[in-house]
Order: sequence, then structure tokens, then C-alpha cells
Amino acid sequence: MSLSHNIPSKRPWGLRWRSSVWFVTVVVGFGITTDLLVYSSIIPVIPFQLEFLHYTGVSALTGWLLCAYSAGLVLSTIPIALFSEKWTSRRIPLIIGLVVLIGSQIFLMLAPNFALMAIARVIQGISSSMVWIVGLALLCDTTPEHKVGRQLGIAMTGLSVGLLVGSPVGGALYSRFGFHAPFIFGVICATLDLLARLLVIERHEAVKWGVDPWAPDIPSRNDSAISLEIVLPTLPPIARMESILTITGTKKDVPPSPTSFSESKAYGDVEAPRRWSAITRAGASETTLVRKPSSLLTVITNLLRAPRALAALAMALVYGIVNSMQEPTLPLRLQAVWGFSSSQVGLVYLATFIPALVSSPLSGWLCDRVGADYITSLCLILTVPWWILLTLRNSLALFIISLALQSFFVGGVVPPVTAELAAVSRNMQGVGYAHVYGAFNLAFGIGTALGPIVGGQIYDHVPHGWTALCLITAALILICVALAFCYTGSDPLLSKAIRRYSSSSR
Repeated sequence: MSLSHNIPSKRPWGLRWRSSVWFVTVVVGFGITTDLLVYSSIIPVIPFQLEFLHYTGVSALTGWLLCAYSAGLVLSTIPIALFSEKWTSRRIPLIIGLVVLIGSQIFLMLAPNFALMAIARVIQGISSSMVWIVGLALLCDTTPEHKVGRQLGIAMTGLSVGLLVGSPVGGALYSRFGFHAPFIFGVICATLDLLARLLVIERHEAVKWGVDPWAPDIPSRNDSAISLEIVLPTLPPIARMESILTITGTKKDVPPSPTSFSESKAYGDVEAPRRWSAITRAGASETTLVRKPSSLLTVITNLLRAPRALAALAMALVYGIVNSMQEPTLPLRLQAVWGFSSSQVGLVYLATFIPALVSSPLSGWLCDRVGADYITSLCLILTVPWWILLTLRNSLALFIISLALQSFFVGGVVPPVTAELAAVSRNMQGVGYAHVYGAFNLAFGIGTALGPIVGGQIYDHVPHGWTALCLITAALILICVALAFCYTGSDPLLSKAIRRYSSSSR
């Protein structure tokens, strides 16, 4: 049963593939790639442009431009998350975000002074928030619950691809064609991303034409499926936006009194939900709320009351800190100990990004089958030894191998954490996908803002700064291990261990 105000008059072309889980996954993954590519491709060229504009203290000014991006990302996250959950379509905010991203690239390319460059970077951070929050929410809307981890893992490979490709391509384009070339490349990529977003058909639109991206995942039964269209002439006063209610199921799942249900929603007995979806698992139909507009106070209160959500957000914060602390310090370490040049440092960075291309989809796939609790805890535990080995300076080969393996296991943490947040949203009244991914974006953004500052200060001012950074990172990861053990999953590992101990002691 689906409830809407507008019934489409013409079947869209390519409806099945444009609304499919895999097409949406590719589009969202390409969007993440584009965002990180645009972010990283200009990092090698900004210092040269500042020198061209006759600025001194270029290193510090470059750092402030990086901070401006993070500031835009962090400050815009909450309003974007709320806006996305109140809007009927995910497509609209995604298109707005990409248009803003293209505009920010042109703005930064033509900025004649540092102040305007900083404003452009803030705008770029705002557009990045829209791409991440709404893109991940769209993917969760489209994907059946039991495949969310796998699809998020595949989409998240865009993070590593963007960082891997961005800086080398930006530097090469700058050397060959000048300052404008990396920005033009970024605009082209963002335009392609925009065209791909325009092709996406959201699930609630596809089901109006009898095509449901979830359909292959629902086992067939003898009972025939029911699909009804009901048009409401008016909206309840509490819902100041178009509400869409989608329920798919079999005949025996249909409630006995749909009219009374609709009337209770219409007259405001409870908050009118945006979309409901039925998932058949183990032969049972289960209704899950996946989009719910709520006030900011309601969202914050609900998230603060959920240790499961807070644990996932703490891991996102640590992930942002750990990754960004390496940005100003790893090149200095390689130069000080082994005398590496900038091109050699770039080759070492390949060891950081390439392993995550494998671990991200692999951990997402395992998360759907084993559970986020096991995969998150295992990846975090296996990360710690490699950070200890990174403190050694007697073997370059061991250093690079350790760097690659810590990247492999850290990269494997992101898909189960994002899948965990999706599960929190499905089971928490008043909190939608955009809300939890807005919180994820906020935590990650704060981490990436703090990481370079903390890392640079410790490396410069603490004796044996690199060793101190590695030990601090290991300690932060161990804290995340404890959080994952106690709170990750609907049935955390700690609860399982207590039950097993209790049963064995009887």
C-alpha cells in the first residue's frame, strides 16, 4: 500500500535500472569519489597560488584553508540533515549540493585573495555535507536492510579512490596546464555526478509503477502481493510537507482496518511518517520506518539516549582524527628518517589508500552476514599492533607494510559503523537516515578538523613526536574496541559473553 498526493502520468524510461540498488550504489559511490577528488586535487596547488598572490606564511594559510572546509562541513551538517528529512525527495538536496559544489570550484579558481578563497572553501564544505548526508540516506532508502552493509562498503570505496587519485592528478594538471586545470577537472567530474543524480529514480517513485528495488529480496509466496494507491486531498496540520507512506507486503499482512490507521495519521494522533517499508526476513514480514521528519530537539534527545548510536559516532570521530593526523606528519617522518622526496612520499601514500579499496566492500559484505559487532571489534583490535610497529625506524619495508595493514583494518571499520547507524535509524522513532548520517558527518568533520592541528603540534613540540602520535592513536583505537564490545549491535558482544558465562556457571 502506498500513500501519495501525486500519481505519475507517464512511466519513466529505464525505470528498472535507474531505480535499482546497484545503480544507486554506483551513483552514490561516484559522488563520494567526486567529493574527495575535488577536495584533494587542489591541495598540492593551493600553496603555489598563495605564493603567486604574494602571501607569506603559506604553510599556515594553507592549513587555515583546510580548516575553512571543515568549518563549512561541520556548521552545515545539522540544518542539512533536518532539511533532507523534511523534503519529499532526496534528489532535490543532492542536486542543490552538486550545483553548489560546482559553483564553489569556480569561485575558488577565480578568487583574487585569501579571504575569498576561504569563503569558497567554506561553501565547498557545505556542499560536501549535502553530498555525504543525503547520498548515504538515499542509498539506505533504496537498499534492503540485510544488504545495507555490503552496499555501503562498496560506496565507501569512493573515499579511498578520491583521495588516491585527487592529489596526483591535481599536481600533474597544475604542472602541465596551470592553476585553473585542477579546478576545471573537478567541475567536469561534478557535472558528470550531477547528470548521474538526475538519472536516479527513488524507490518511492518506482513503486508507483510496480517496480520495487527490494522485490528480488522478498521471497515469493502463494499469497499475491497487494499494491494500492490512495490519494489524500489534504494534509494534517502537523505535516507541512508532502507525506509519502509506502508499505509492501502480502495479503495476510494487510491490517484489518487501513481506514482507521489513515485517519489516525491524518488527525495528528501521532506524527505522520514519511515512508514505511516491509522487509521479509526468515518468512516474516517486518515493517520498518525509514524516513521520519522530527524537530532538532527530538533528534538530539533520541540520539543522546542511545548508547549504540553514541558508540558509532565516537568511532566516526576517532576515524576522522586518526586519518587526518597523518596528513601533516607522515611526510615529515618519511623525510626525517629515510630522506624521502615528495614524489616518494606520494608512492608511500598508495600503501595507505589501496588496501582500503579491498577492506571496505569486504567488511560491508561480512557485516551483513556476521554482524557489525564482530566485524567492528575485529577490525579495531587488528589495527592496534600495526600502530605500535610504526614507531620503529630500523626497517622501511616494515614501516610500509605496517602502514598498509593499519589502513586495511581501519578502512574496514567504516562500513559496519555506517550500517550500524542505519540500524539505529530504523529502530528509533523520530530519527531518519539523514539525521544519523548528519551526526556521522558532524563527528567525522570535527575529527578531520582536530586531527591535523593535534598531529602537527604533537609532532613539533613533543619529544619523539611520531612515537607519541602512534601511541595516542593506539590508545584511541583501544577505547573504540571497548565501545564496540559493549554497545555495537542489537545484541552486543558483552551481552553475549555475559549470557554464555551465566549459562556455563549453572
